Amino acid sequence: MHIARLFKNKKPVVSFEIFPPKPDYPVETIFSTLDRLKDLKPDFISVTYGAGGSNRERTEVISSKVKNNYGIECLSHLTCVCTSRSDMNEILEHLRKNNIENILALRGDVPKGYDEKEAFKEYRYALDLIRHIKEEGDFCIAAAAYPEGHIQSDSLQTDIKFLKQKVDEGVDFLITQLFFDNRLFYNFWEMVREEGINIPITIGIMPVLNANQIKRITTLCGSSIPTELAHLLSKYCNNADDLEKAGIEYASKQTQDLLEHGVDGIHFYTMNKPEQIYQIMKNCNLTNR
Repeated sequence: MHIARLFKNKKPVVSFEIFPPKPDYPVETIFSTLDRLKDLKPDFISVTYGAGGSNRERTEVISSKVKNNYGIECLSHLTCVCTSRSDMNEILEHLRKNNIENILALRGDVPKGYDEKEAFKEYRYALDLIRHIKEEGDFCIAAAAYPEGHIQSDSLQTDIKFLKQKVDEGVDFLITQLFFDNRLFYNFWEMVREEGINIPITIGIMPVLNANQIKRITTLCGSSIPTELAHLLSKYCNNADDLEKAGIEYASKQTQDLLEHGVDGIHFYTMNKPEQIYQIMKNCNLTNR
């Protein structure tokens, strides 16, 4: 089923992102995580892969498992980087054979030591990938939205114009980059509606469970850390357990506020930690949907 249809029938749509285990771990280690996440009744699960398509085979295995064994709609990630049109056609055919109808189309990150021009030789932007996917079959396509603007964009206004181009090419719904200040999203929400972008937007929530990890991620993606969160990171930097509790509380407050504002959906970046996601959902009365 096309995920876009879910937004027409319910609110909020609740979903999870997971990532494949590292190559030196058996792929089966993710299944215990999936067992627990299934109990939380997600509307769909997205499965990532790394820069340059690393872990792609594992992503395909896990995506098929989510859809065909767990009976949960799967959103499979695809990136432009280091991928030819013939490779992409093979991937799309594999998705079709495994009953996967939903794709998150991304530009992707260049692997270390790889020339950027070569990495994006076939597809320069996510927009190019979206056009190709639309040509090749009846897939539901999601794209990324950046409430603070893409880190490589000149301005938020410019980024929103690029986003409108992707929507015009056939993107069905959007998933936001992580952010920690809801005011940034509400401003972005108003701006995209004014631009004529009226498709569903589901909100990416990443709980702060590890100080070094979140600092690294925000540096890479350009998301800001508001004063309240910075205070928590400083206060609990030497106490991992207390930081995790504070991070869960912060994510719960953020999610609850978004729900009260009537957002289309919540997409939890789980970091493969189902118990922490369960606690946030419980705090927000999302476990008995």
